[in-house]
Amino acid sequence: MCGICGELRFDGNLPVFNTLSTMMNKLARRGPDDFGHFIQGAIGLGHRRLAIIDLSNRAHQPMVDEELGLVLVFNGTIYNYRELRRNLLAEGYSFHSESDTEIILKAYARWGEDCVTHLQGMFAFGLWDSHQQQLLLARDRLGIKPLYFSQTAHFLRFASTLPALLAAGEVNTQIDPIALHHHLTLHAVVPAPRTLLQGVRKVAPGTTLTCSQQNQAGRSKRYWQLRATRPEQPKNEAEWLEMTHSSLQAAVNSHRLAADVPVGVLLSGGLDSSLLVGLLAEQGNIENLFTFSIGFEDTPEERGSEFEYSDQVVARYRTHHHRYRIPNHQVLERLPEAIAAMSEPMVGQDAVAFYLLSEYVSKTVKVVQSGQGADEVFAGYFWYPLMQSALGSDLERFRPYYFDRTHTEFLQTVHPDYHGEDYTSQIVAELLAEEGAETFLDKVLRMDVTTLIVDDPVKRVDNMTMAWGLEARVPFLDHHLVEIAATIPPELKLRQQGKYPLKAMARRLLPAAVIDRPKGYFPVPALKYVRGPFLEWMRAVLNSTACQQRQLFQRDYINLLLAAPEQYMTPLQGSQLWHLALLEKWLQIQVDT
Repeated sequence: MCGICGELRFDGNLPVFNTLSTMMNKLARRGPDDFGHFIQGAIGLGHRRLAIIDLSNRAHQPMVDEELGLVLVFNGTIYNYRELRRNLLAEGYSFHSESDTEIILKAYARWGEDCVTHLQGMFAFGLWDSHQQQLLLARDRLGIKPLYFSQTAHFLRFASTLPALLAAGEVNTQIDPIALHHHLTLHAVVPAPRTLLQGVRKVAPGTTLTCSQQNQAGRSKRYWQLRATRPEQPKNEAEWLEMTHSSLQAAVNSHRLAADVPVGVLLSGGLDSSLLVGLLAEQGNIENLFTFSIGFEDTPEERGSEFEYSDQVVARYRTHHHRYRIPNHQVLERLPEAIAAMSEPMVGQDAVAFYLLSEYVSKTVKVVQSGQGADEVFAGYFWYPLMQSALGSDLERFRPYYFDRTHTEFLQTVHPDYHGEDYTSQIVAELLAEEGAETFLDKVLRMDVTTLIVDDPVKRVDNMTMAWGLEARVPFLDHHLVEIAATIPPELKLRQQGKYPLKAMARRLLPAAVIDRPKGYFPVPALKYVRGPFLEWMRAVLNSTACQQRQLFQRDYINLLLAAPEQYMTPLQGSQLWHLALLEKWLQIQVDT
């Protein structure tokens, strides 16, 4: 797990070390253990390392294989690296380290750009082939690891974070109107390749991008697509449950074993993270397991912690537990820090929760497992049954239960300079219409897993944990498990208010109170029910000189929200005022400075 960056020059100039160094400094918190750079001809690569596998200097990056003419910077973890190593050794390849980084170099030598299809894990990398004089950028199937790039007539630069590219300069920071529509309508999700800024793009999940001086536009290849159809050979309920159990068990085990340091669990108290603890115990891997929980102040409408549930899991398995309660004044004080850690503005309340939790966790372990992805993969959210029972076209069934605002309200929100078509409805309709999904809910879950989750909870977890040099692994997004789950009939997933295969699995592992409790959402109530100091903070942001000069939002709409913030909530129960204040503050931190 690391921070990567690089520059490929198109204009005959050499990459400048200061440019790489500037990006590396911005990535320092992602990789506090080591750093390095490589410059040769048109290519420059930079790396910040968080040492997880092979802690020796042999795993230093950029990793250079002079014999093969390859250089690599890599962020992530390859969970099947030991198996690949054995296979490549049998084919005559030699290794100089015990790292999963070197596996990618040899896999590329063996299979070329198709090497990504052999990798199981989360990854983003930049690989320079000196023989072909081309740069290969690649991102894992589910987009767990981020990869941004900026391109002009003179260069292509890439990095693990958007702020690293901004620090290097020469980026068009004008707001992309289409991305803005997505951001304000689709719960801050801006599907790849767009970002809010016109000059920054991101490699799509399950995609490679190959660039060279001769092919500056690059060649994009989608190497993985998720199919959500029933298998030719019908399966009964018991078979589905067994397949789910064995696949998740294998994912949890591989995510634990691929490390030369201890691996903990972020234990929210919900079914998903609790199940990870139960499965580790089932494998006999509970000794010396560290678990971590966080809670916030209650409001009259909502509790700010789930300790009553996480405590039951801790009591059953006697983990080495750490519990943290954060007062509201600390949340407010730390908000600018958390926003500064966001590569793109993220409105989910738990972004701040993950940021504050990760600070504490990183003092004890360097790797944790987290339950992200289970709700999307196994239909756990309350809006899925509502969509399922709705009438109309696929878009008409989806839109009322997910979009943060209608197109009409979007036009009321932003300055007329940013008005245009209903871009979000267009892209959602296109995604739902893609081939390879059997029913309406199959289409929704596939889109959620491959697009929406990537730029919402998954991105939050990466950004907020890596801000403290903490690697978060997400077993529920193991691509083998995701592929199996996508073929399970939706009605089986929806049983018992959703996630039935996981609930059935958990019956022998967890207390019933944890399994049958109402769905929780890692709450930070102060960012949902906006009042008091939080309201004043948002008022100050939206009434600031920077906001008024930017003229992104219409003043009448801002004043409407400020006058009665708790009356304006999204269908997913988020504060619309928080959405605007967060976006404006992010622009002030990342773009204006």
